[in-house]
Amino acid sequence: MGKKKLTIMDDSIEEAPKVTKGSKVSKENTKEAEVVEVKSETVAEETQTEAPKTEEKASDAPAKKTKASKASQKKGKAKYRSVKYKAVAEKTEKSKRYPITEAIDLAKETSYSKFDGSLEIHMTTSAKNIRGLVSLPFASGKKLKILAFGPPSLSASAGQRKELEELGAEIGDDAKLNEIIRGITGFDVIVTSAEWMPKLARAAKVLGPRGLMPSPKNGTITTDLKKAVSEIQSGKVEYKTQKDSQVIHLTLGKVSQPTDEVVQNTKILFNAIGKTRIKKAVISPSMGIGVKVELASV
Repeated sequence: MGKKKLTIMDDSIEEAPKVTKGSKVSKENTKEAEVVEVKSETVAEETQTEAPKTEEKASDAPAKKTKASKASQKKGKAKYRSVKYKAVAEKTEKSKRYPITEAIDLAKETSYSKFDGSLEIHMTTSAKNIRGLVSLPFASGKKLKILAFGPPSLSASAGQRKELEELGAEIGDDAKLNEIIRGITGFDVIVTSAEWMPKLARAAKVLGPRGLMPSPKNGTITTDLKKAVSEIQSGKVEYKTQKDSQVIHLTLGKVSQPTDEVVQNTKILFNAIGKTRIKKAVISPSMGIGVKVELASV
């Protein structure tokens, strides 16, 4: 009996070292695991430091694509010009400035529309916020949308209202003023009597930036609304620079008009704006080539 017990005890003693050996192995495994973790963290740090380089390269890519797309667009426009455009483009030189009479004749020759197109002038000015009214002796036929604010007597006189409406003017009232204050316009010129100016001042933030605020300088504040509206509709046109720019676009006449008439319209327009304030001018038909004008010839 005692021997058996000793044998059992000896077996347990012999098995004990195996457990310690196993524990040593587990320690070695944990060390290896720690080494692997340290290496993985090092690799992660290296990849993080390299990431911005790839982001910088990626950020450069859109800029190159944008330049390439712009270049392709320019080539596309030049490539897909119509046959009619290419034919008339050969009649002019892009870099040359022509005397006013020759410029108008060339603009007419390069017009390829089937209808009686307009002759337009596009001017670059020396300043912004240039505007005014000018009476062209040979009207282009384009009617302006006029809004007329009159004295109290106007609302009471059905005859005066009818005369203004026949001339193409819309009669303004408090309801129309409230629409303007909310930003609704839909007209080209305001003609008013002095009584309405304090009320119209409430809409200055809307009318001012759009060049629609009445002024005695261009004849839009008057005691004779009928005369003012009649002058505007019979050839008195408004010129003004585009919003936040130094460019004026205006119709001078029709392609079918005699060249002398368009020349006179151009000269009167230049005098009204001021020749020294015009830096560049191009005359073009509705469909055709723009012809540069020699300013000294106007």
